[in-house]
Amino acid sequence: MSAFALGVISVVLLNLYAVVLVVLRSRVYGVPLYRPMLLNVALSSLPVLLAIVFGLGLIVLTPVFGAITERLSGAGAVFLWAYLLTATVAWLLLFPNSVYLITELNFSHRSEVTPVPLWYDIVQTLALTLSGIANAVLSLGVVQLVYIVMVDAAGGGIPAGSWVFAAVIIVLGAVGVYLGRYLRLNSWDARHPGSLLRKLRAHLGQRGKALEAFGFVLTHALLIGLLYVPLFTLAWSALRSTAG
Repeated sequence: MSAFALGVISVVLLNLYAVVLVVLRSRVYGVPLYRPMLLNVALSSLPVLLAIVFGLGLIVLTPVFGAITERLSGAGAVFLWAYLLTATVAWLLLFPNSVYLITELNFSHRSEVTPVPLWYDIVQTLALTLSGIANAVLSLGVVQLVYIVMVDAAGGGIPAGSWVFAAVIIVLGAVGVYLGRYLRLNSWDARHPGSLLRKLRAHLGQRGKALEAFGFVLTHALLIGLLYVPLFTLAWSALRSTAG
C-alpha cells in the first residue's frame, strides 16, 4: 500500500471515529445529539475532498491543456494557471474549517450537570480535534505536492518556495479560525469582502483585541506548522523512495 493511500485511509478512519463517538455519546448516555460537531466534521473534510478532486482534475485536464496549446500557442498555459488559481482559492476558503476543530477543546458542548463522564468527553473532543488537524495536514500536503510539481519540481529535495507557500497557507488558516471563532464568520462571507473588513476593523479596534488576535494566530499557526513539517517531510521521503 502506498504512503498516500495509507494516509488517506488513516484520516478517513479518524474522522469516522470522531463521528461514532459523537453519536454514541447521545445513544449511550441519553443526552441530545450535538449536531454542530457532526456538521463541523463534514466541513472539516471538505478541504481534503477538494484537494484530491482538484489534484485528479489537474491530471485529467493536463493533456487537454496541451492539446489547446498545440492549436493556439500559449492558450493551454493560460487555462492551466486559471484552473490552478481557481482551485487553490476555493480550497483555501474552506481550509480553516479543518483547523477550526482545535477550538472544540473548549468543551462548549458539555453542561455543568451531565451524565456523560468527563473521560468520555475528553476522548470524543480530542478525536474530533485530531481529525480536523489530520484533514488540514493531508489537504495541505496534497496542495503543496501540486505546487512542487507545477512550480518548482527541479532537484530531489523539497523546494524552499513550497515551504513558504505552506507557511502562508497555515497562517491564513489560523486567521480564518480566529474570524470564525470570534467574529462568527464563515467561508462564504468572503463573498462580501467589504462587510467582512468592516467587521474585522471594528473588532480589532476594541482594546486588547489586536494583541489577542496576534497571539491566537501565532500559537495556532506554530502548532499546525510543528505537526505539518515533519509529517510532510516523511511523506515526501516515502514518495521519493517509492518513485525511485
